[in-house]
Amino acid sequence: MQRAKYVLTEVLVGLWRNVSMTIAMIITMGVSLFMLGAATLTYLQVNDMKDFYYDKVQISIYLKKDVTDAQKANLDSALSDDPLVKDHFYESRETAYERFKEQFRDAPDLVNSVKPDSMPESFRISLKDPERVAEIDKKYHGVEGIDQIVDQKDLLGKVFSILGSAQTTALIAALVMAVAALLLVLNQIQVAAYSKRREVAVMKLVGASNWFIQAPFVLEAVAAALIGSVLAFLLLVAGKIVLIDGSLKDLTQYLTPLSWTKVILMFPLMAAVGSAVSAITGWITLRFYLRV
Repeated sequence: MQRAKYVLTEVLVGLWRNVSMTIAMIITMGVSLFMLGAATLTYLQVNDMKDFYYDKVQISIYLKKDVTDAQKANLDSALSDDPLVKDHFYESRETAYERFKEQFRDAPDLVNSVKPDSMPESFRISLKDPERVAEIDKKYHGVEGIDQIVDQKDLLGKVFSILGSAQTTALIAALVMAVAALLLVLNQIQVAAYSKRREVAVMKLVGASNWFIQAPFVLEAVAAALIGSVLAFLLLVAGKIVLIDGSLKDLTQYLTPLSWTKVILMFPLMAAVGSAVSAITGWITLRFYLRV
């Protein structure tokens, strides 16, 4: 009991002794863990969006302007009998124009510049297996009346590529901040160890164990990491409230919702990563610095 009390007291004293460095370490660790949490949430959301949208992906078969009714009827019959096709429907110029007006209702100048006659007729196809798009393209390429075949999956792939780049950027930023945090942890422990070098020498002479000597220093770093993880979690919560559920709400209507469960699960992840990295860094530093 006395040993635990001593270790706890030394941790609190150590954190307060170099309070400015402690604050810098907490902030740096917090930002680093925040970036890690944001990158992890982005990764999870991109995967959810892929599962959601790829399952609903459609193929658009756009028809030529001079397509005949017979050609449309033949294509409709072929799609109905195609074992790859789960469902399909015909979209007229008028229907396509109404959908266009709905999609771009916030851009009236663009809507007014487009006329119904400029919209193409098309067949919209849903596949039983979204991965077999190439077979559809090969089967219907060059069929009379067809202008082009567009796979929405290709368009979604570009969007997911952008989101993946954002995820990678956040992860790189997290790693850079993590290096800065580790350097601060290392420096903090070295300063604390130097200021208590005589006390450490006495403890070694009276037979104190290596762990007992190292514990206060390591726990200082772990405590700072835990406080930093709380700061990172609060930043994630603020980001969801202010951005995802606030100012960016209209932009996120096309995204899968970010649940509070995922945000809350980031806290134990960030706390565990921050504590483990800080503890390992502190232990290695003491092994070389104190030679205990």
